[in-house]
Amino acid sequence: MLYPELFVQLEKARWSLEEDIPWADFDASRLTDEQAQTIKMNAITEWSALPATEMFLRDNQDDSDFSAFMSVWFYEEQKHALVLMEYLRRFRPDLAPTEEELHSVRFEFDPAPPLETLMLHFCGEVRLTQWYRCAADWHTEPVIKHIYQTLSRDEARHGGAYLKYMKRAITRFGNEARLAFAKIGFLMASSGRSGKPLHPTNLHVNQSLFPNDTVQSRLPDPDWLEDWLTSQIRFDEPWEARVVGGILRNLSSLFDRVIDTPQALNRYRKELIASLKDAEPVLNPTV
Repeated sequence: MLYPELFVQLEKARWSLEEDIPWADFDASRLTDEQAQTIKMNAITEWSALPATEMFLRDNQDDSDFSAFMSVWFYEEQKHALVLMEYLRRFRPDLAPTEEELHSVRFEFDPAPPLETLMLHFCGEVRLTQWYRCAADWHTEPVIKHIYQTLSRDEARHGGAYLKYMKRAITRFGNEARLAFAKIGFLMASSGRSGKPLHPTNLHVNQSLFPNDTVQSRLPDPDWLEDWLTSQIRFDEPWEARVVGGILRNLSSLFDRVIDTPQALNRYRKELIASLKDAEPVLNPTV
C-alpha cells in the first residue's frame, strides 16, 4: 500500500495556517482591488476539491489504498481554499466568498474511467504548480506571494503522489494503464496550443448540467480563469512549456522511453492501441 508512505511524506511537509504564513508582513499598499478579486475566485475554485473527492471515492470503491490517500489530498486542497479565504477575511473581508458561492461548485461529476481520471488530475497538479508559481510572481503583496509559493509546492507534492499511483497502475494493468495515461497526457500537453489550457476545473464533467457543468462556469465570474491567465498573471508560452515539459518528462520515466514532444507521445499512444488490438483474443478461430 502507498497510503502509509505518502501520509508520512506529506505530513513532514505540512505547513501551519497560523505559524507558517507571515500574516504580520501584510502591506495594504501593495494589494490592488484587481488582485484581491482574483484571490476570491481562486478560493472558490480550490473549494471544488470537495466534489472531486466525492468523485474519486465513488469511482475507486475497489481501491481502498487510493481512497485512503484521498483523506490527505482532500485535507490539503481544502486548506488551500481556507488560507485564501483567511487572507480575505483578515485583509479584504468584503470579498470573502459566501457559503452559497462555495456551495455552487459542489455538484456531481459524471462517472469516468479511473485510470484516465488519475492521469487527468496528475496533469492538473503539474499545471497548478506552474500557475501558482506564476501567480506568486505577479502578485505584489508579500503575504499573498508567500501563500501562492506555498500552494505551488503542495501541488508539486500532490503530483508526485499521483505519479506513484500511476506507477502502481502500470504494474497492475500494463498497457491498459499506459494507454489511458498516454491518451490523457497527449490531450493535456497539447491543449495550450488551442489557447485554452485544460485543467480539471474547466472541463465539462456533467452532461445533464451543460453548459453549467464546469467548476469555472459556476464561479461569480465565469470568465475569470481565462482573464487571469492571459491578462493578469500572463501565463505565456515559456510558462506553458514548463507544464508540457513536466508532463512529458514524467511520462518518459513512467514508460521507460524518451518522449520529448506531444507528437512523440501521440505516436506511442497509437503503438499501444495497435499492441492491444493484436493482443485481443480471436473469436471463433478457424481450425
